[in-house]
Amino acid sequence: MRCMSAGLATLFATVLWVPAMAAAQEPVKSFDQLNTRLKPGDVVWLTDAEGREIKGTIRGLAPGSLRLEAEGAAREYPMSRVQTIRARRKDSLKNGVLIGAVAGFAGGAASCLANPQCSGDEAAAGVTIGLAIVGAAAGVGIGAAIDAAVKGPKLVVYQRSGTGAQARFSIAPLIAPHAKGVAVSFAF
Repeated sequence: MRCMSAGLATLFATVLWVPAMAAAQEPVKSFDQLNTRLKPGDVVWLTDAEGREIKGTIRGLAPGSLRLEAEGAAREYPMSRVQTIRARRKDSLKNGVLIGAVAGFAGGAASCLANPQCSGDEAAAGVTIGLAIVGAAAGVGIGAAIDAAVKGPKLVVYQRSGTGAQARFSIAPLIAPHAKGVAVSFAF
C-alpha cells in the first residue's frame, strides 16, 4: 500500500511540476512561409504599418499578401503594410484532462489514506481505490473545463524584418536610503 502511495505521489509530481516542452517558434519573415503557421479560418491580430492592431479571420493567404476579414469586411493586406501578425497557439484538452485525472486520483487516494479507519485490510484498499477513481473522474471534468476556459498567449507568427528594434522611453521612481528621484531611460 505504501509502495502504491509513493508511486502515485511521484506520478502526480511529475505531471504537475515537469515543465512542458517549449513549443515556441521563431516568427516567419516572409508571407511565403505564413502557410506553415496559419490557414484560412484562423483568428489573428495584425499590426499594420501605422501601428493599428486589427483582429480578424484569415480568408486567404498568398505569397505577397493576406486577405483578412475584420468587422464584417474583407480586406487585402500586402506584405509591405504589415508589421506583425499574432495568433493564439492551439491547445488540446489532453493536458488539462491528464493533470485533472492525476490530481483527482491522488487526492481521492490521499483522503482515504489519511483516515486511520481506512487502512490495513482488503475492504479499506477497495475504498481507497474507489475514492481514487471517483477523484480521477471529477478531476478529468475539472481539468478539461479549466483548460478550455484558459486562453493561451498571443504568439508572434510573422515579424517584418527590421521591426524588432524600436525606440523605448521609460520613467521609473528611484528610491534609495539617501536619495529619491526619477530614473528616465531612452533607448533606440
